[in-house]
Amino acid sequence: MEQRIKEQRKAARERQKRSRQRLREDERQVTRDRNRLRMQQRRMNTSQEERELHLQIMRNIDQESRNDMNDVSRFIPINVDYVYTGIHSSVSDLITEAWEHFLFNLETMHPDHGATTWGEWTTNKTFNSYKLNVEFFVETEISSLSSATNESYTLSILSYDDRSTVKIEAETFYGARHGLETLSQLMNYDTENNCLQMINFLKEIYDNPVFPHRGLSVDTSRNFITIDAIKRTLDIMAANKLNRFHWHITDTHSFPMKMQSRPELHQYGAYSPRQVYTKEDIKDIVHYGNTRGVLVYPEFDSPAHVGNGWQWGPSGGLGNLAVCVNQEPWQSYCVEPPCGQLNLANPFMYEVLTDVYTEMNENFGPLSLFHFGGDEVNMNCWNSSDEIREWMAGNLSEAAYLEKWSEFHVKSWEIFQNISQEPDMKGILWTSTLTETGRAENYIDKDKFIIQLWTEHNDTVAEELASKGYDLIFSNYDTWYLDCGMEAWVGEGYNWCSPYNGWKKVYTNSPFDLLPLQYHGQIVGGEAALWTEQADSETIDSKLWPRGAALAERLWANPSTSWEVAEPRLLLHRQRLVERGAAAERLQPQWCLENEGFCYL
Repeated sequence: MEQRIKEQRKAARERQKRSRQRLREDERQVTRDRNRLRMQQRRMNTSQEERELHLQIMRNIDQESRNDMNDVSRFIPINVDYVYTGIHSSVSDLITEAWEHFLFNLETMHPDHGATTWGEWTTNKTFNSYKLNVEFFVETEISSLSSATNESYTLSILSYDDRSTVKIEAETFYGARHGLETLSQLMNYDTENNCLQMINFLKEIYDNPVFPHRGLSVDTSRNFITIDAIKRTLDIMAANKLNRFHWHITDTHSFPMKMQSRPELHQYGAYSPRQVYTKEDIKDIVHYGNTRGVLVYPEFDSPAHVGNGWQWGPSGGLGNLAVCVNQEPWQSYCVEPPCGQLNLANPFMYEVLTDVYTEMNENFGPLSLFHFGGDEVNMNCWNSSDEIREWMAGNLSEAAYLEKWSEFHVKSWEIFQNISQEPDMKGILWTSTLTETGRAENYIDKDKFIIQLWTEHNDTVAEELASKGYDLIFSNYDTWYLDCGMEAWVGEGYNWCSPYNGWKKVYTNSPFDLLPLQYHGQIVGGEAALWTEQADSETIDSKLWPRGAALAERLWANPSTSWEVAEPRLLLHRQRLVERGAAAERLQPQWCLENEGFCYL
């Protein structure tokens, strides 16, 4: 009898426990539903005016905190903490890593912080005991970026007595991370009290990007870029809410990607055994970017821009995998030295290409976005090969070569899609001879490829492509190429895309101004590109920043205001980027930063 009573009591306690668990889960579900509804309502109601209001808040925050010292909280980083109220462990892990990055950014605000030193904060009891708590709510367990990812967030601040509470709500981790970045930019260093300060109160704001694709394209073939420099770039991209790192990892100059299946590629193609990216390096960089809200996706540029690294075919029994490699005079076979293009007549080339795609998908992916390159093919290069001329069966016309070039892209896409097994896999191609007026729909499938435009911003081909149904990414060389305006590295004068594209030109270039309204829905976004003929790990920061920050605000908010309005904010933000480790280019004397509005014409 006694045993039966114990069992009944135990069963009753279990029922009560389950009942409480169901009740708590019901309460959490109600909260999630309420938050979901609120987020949906905000997304429906957001407008350009709300975006401008958010920019105004960011514009005035530093001045407000200086002018009204009674409306700020003062604290030190060690007393900043967070709580995650969601239920998804994958998101919790991402938030933990994002939080560590956030705390490090707070430490960098101290003027004594350096590469090997940390600043010492105030020991004042009042500021030393003030608490700042950040509450996260994330609705979904999405842990990878895509063009459909919701990056919106809400943020509010409420303070009382000796603590402030910040609430960040988002549908995805990426929105929550952006909210955390905004929070860090609502803080600054209080020189008088040797602590951080932040506004006490902020009515809930809703923020989301205009364009889903906001990126930088960086070339690591012409000059090798170290892993540290790439990670530093990802850190600063996160500070600007840029979300796509387009990694142009190989070219004719070098093949720095270490291959396991075809080691001859990097053995022949890397500048040195030390200047390679291993499988572990790439996976680490991809993860590093993801925790900072950046999708790292690769480009394997072909059929042109393929040379060094592909010379081993004959000695490996595979024949010529590429043609006109390092051929002279280079001006006859390519746009810049060294030359090289894939040998379309050699079926073994596709076997090697399949292995390259397989390892790239494994290291970077699985990938639903892949850049196939596809520009600057030179017909003379292919015609220099007896094998290719024979394969063309005597038809060496441009039209015949264009057809073979197009077939190569179709086959390449099919190979990669078969490897990735991503049903929504999208390829990207640069504008090229295939996309010239009247040609694109004959050679490129709009359902398989996004077109990235690197032509001038007023090129009429953009509207033609949009009218044919192509989705577009803008990277106009006369506004968003960051390597322009340098002395020529071959010959005399200045490089081909001069003049220099300053931050004001970068800021002013709105993709919405480049197409009629009816085609705005086909604009995926934009990227600024850095080709590294004259850049490396030591100079990449000054090439990218703060011009990349001007790009970021354009693609996130697409403000209707001019660069004059943005200038004071960009000067301050440039200082923030320097605090975080970027050797960003100086824009004005410090006096202008300290005397806003007096450096004008």
